[in-house]
Amino acid sequence: MSLNPRIHYWQGRRVWLVGASSGIGRATAALLHARGAQVIVSARNAQALQAFVDEHPGSVAVPLDTAHTAQVKAAAQQVLAGGPLDLVCYCAGHYRDMRATDFDLTEALRHEDVNYTGTLRVLAGVLPAMVASAKMGRPGHVSLVSSVAGFRGLPKSLAYGPTKAALINLAEALYLDLHALGMGVSVVNPGFVATPLTARNDFTMPALITPEAAAAAIVRGWEDGEFDIHFPKRFTRWMKWLRLLPYRWYFPAVRRFTGL
Repeated sequence: MSLNPRIHYWQGRRVWLVGASSGIGRATAALLHARGAQVIVSARNAQALQAFVDEHPGSVAVPLDTAHTAQVKAAAQQVLAGGPLDLVCYCAGHYRDMRATDFDLTEALRHEDVNYTGTLRVLAGVLPAMVASAKMGRPGHVSLVSSVAGFRGLPKSLAYGPTKAALINLAEALYLDLHALGMGVSVVNPGFVATPLTARNDFTMPALITPEAAAAAIVRGWEDGEFDIHFPKRFTRWMKWLRLLPYRWYFPAVRRFTGL
């Protein structure tokens, strides 16, 4: 049973992807463009965005830094001036591994600002217009890219994991509030994807997939009306199982599997 309205076609749909200069966001934007969507891409890297637009005629670049409220507000106004949004996806992210024995407040707050508070800034910019459009008979979809790192506490994820857990909770609350309006809400929980962020990892990443494979899974999830879009299943199902364990089993299991 689908929890969201299914998306049967992309031709002409207006989609705003925030965090689309590289990795999952860029690959998803490229796939939607290929399927006929009117794609708007945002990120801090204006040069990378322009390169995307050059390669994907008809797409639009709106540079912004999600850490700055005024920039996000202005970008949202620019995007909405072009017409109602059918889907907005927040896939901007910041990641540095961190353990409690090497705690860095500045770095931890950077994670919070980009991964979570940036999401709130984008929602503040688009939700009123999207709610109004839904009431007029054109419901859109809000999608937040979280991570399996948000399922439970993990070693080296002291700064990153809590922000992703917050996104999962946020998506659940959004769903409860917006479903009655006919709007779709989804949370994307990838495993390991080969992106500039994960390239910094100094450990073997199980079930590592390409950004293109991730994009295909995300778009398929939107089309099928899924709320919880997680992949690759051979890895994420194990992570979901770990989430169910009581602490007395969970902590030893994580130490054993990670060696940390």
